Amino acid sequence: MRSRIRLAGLVAGVSFLAMGSAKAVEIEYWQYVFDTRVQAMDQLIQKFQEANPDITVKHVTFPYADYQTRVTAAKLAGQGPDVVQLFYGWLDNFVAGELIKPLDPAVFPYEQIESEFFPIVSAMKRGDQYYGLPTAVRSLALFYNKQLFQEAGLDPNKPPQTLDELVKAAEATVKRDGGGNMTSAGITIAMEGQDHQWWREVLIRQNGGQPYSDDGKQVAYNDEAGVTALKFITDLQTVHKVGQAGFMDEGQAAFRAGLAAMTIDGTFRLGAFANNPFEWGVTELPANAEGLRSNYSSYFANAIGATAEGEELEAAQKFLAYISSPEAMELWLEVVGELPARKAVAMTEKNLADPIYGPFLKGLEYAHTTIFVDEQAQRQVAIDMANRVLLQNQDPAASVAQAAQEEQAILDRFYKQ
Repeated sequence: MRSRIRLAGLVAGVSFLAMGSAKAVEIEYWQYVFDTRVQAMDQLIQKFQEANPDITVKHVTFPYADYQTRVTAAKLAGQGPDVVQLFYGWLDNFVAGELIKPLDPAVFPYEQIESEFFPIVSAMKRGDQYYGLPTAVRSLALFYNKQLFQEAGLDPNKPPQTLDELVKAAEATVKRDGGGNMTSAGITIAMEGQDHQWWREVLIRQNGGQPYSDDGKQVAYNDEAGVTALKFITDLQTVHKVGQAGFMDEGQAAFRAGLAAMTIDGTFRLGAFANNPFEWGVTELPANAEGLRSNYSSYFANAIGATAEGEELEAAQKFLAYISSPEAMELWLEVVGELPARKAVAMTEKNLADPIYGPFLKGLEYAHTTIFVDEQAQRQVAIDMANRVLLQNQDPAASVAQAAQEEQAILDRFYKQ
């Protein structure tokens, strides 16, 4: 019965799967290296090829740091992927570089996309055209180590629900050696990870501000809210001494090693954390003193490569339809841990009641999605902003002001083009 239900949902959700290829054809799918995502895509490719023996999908991966460069270089050489993965924040660069082509509404009905996917899918729309579809969506949550909580005398089933409780839990769980050196963090500090999103879309809003103007063209965080939000993060190291930027190189690495009691990260870490050698839990991002919560939602999408034509284009469209189908989303949730991008697949009673998935799904209800014009450059501005305070003892207000000026220049360059 379950198989018939899933098949019916698949057909109803993506009617364009009925397309076929005239003869054997090979297409390439490109994504960056992230172990669980690669594993999930390998499984999806196998299932797709079993159902479509006339299509072979070559799975090509590159390190994250080189990924966008490799896609651009391939396009300049007249080659490239037929279906390509991209972060939603890279869309403008991919469109400007003519690396992808808009989705054909005759194959991917726009009305169907907007009725079945979470509203954040609109971040893949420019003008009246969609350029890609996600398999999964992300939000943030607080991961915590129940063993370290218990060792510190904290209830392992009662994680912090407010920012004040977060600081107190971090102070209780941090460990230091006889020389005062931190050996286990109370909470990780990693602006290069997800803390820049926590600062931008969560802490700023919890302090009464907003990161950008409503149209996204003007930086709006150079105010008391932006400074207070930055100071909250940097104070974790400089004042409370419960975390340290660069500890164990990466925040998620420290948490996985059992050397951090808490870390803020996304759903995409669920697969990687599954084998942690300790019991851990997930809770919603802490609220402020007034009970206000906020979150950040994002996703990687899949798009049709600019060089796909003819039979390769038809096969690419069929593959994109499958990897954005309900069936694919259920597999992705199981293997990677990222939430299905289709509302009906994600918002089930089972998922909402799940102690791991539930907090992330609740976070989607009040999450914000930053419209980046150059995600990597804008992220680096936030990293540099925090480092000036942590490494150079710069005043937080001065560092925020400098960051605002640098990021505004990025926005101005883009919107003047």
